[in-house]
Amino acid sequence: MDFCCSQNQKHPSKHNKKRLNPEQVRLPDRSFTSNNKLEPERKLQLAEQLVLPLRQVAIWYQNKRARWKTQSLELEHNVLHQELENALVENRWLEKDMERLKGELAKAQDMVLPLKQTGA
Repeated sequence: MDFCCSQNQKHPSKHNKKRLNPEQVRLPDRSFTSNNKLEPERKLQLAEQLVLPLRQVAIWYQNKRARWKTQSLELEHNVLHQELENALVENRWLEKDMERLKGELAKAQDMVLPLKQTGA
């Protein structure tokens, strides 16, 4: 029984993790906007200002970069998807225009052929 209790104390559950409050998030958020890589001096400065362990500041940056990358990829995907849709619409329009021009060419050839036969 003692072993079980000591094991729980060594590995706290995820529910015991300290979350940053909104005020604590503002400072690293502003810092992240200007530079998404955390220099050691800046990490120390942020940890002191926020009264947090260096590791927590580093992990916050790591998580923020991961979320930022995911959002960037989603945005890029949406842009590419929209460009694809626009290209497909333009392709359909060009195909219709090509069919119309083929029809006009066929009519013109039908008009020219009799003239060539009478002139020859």
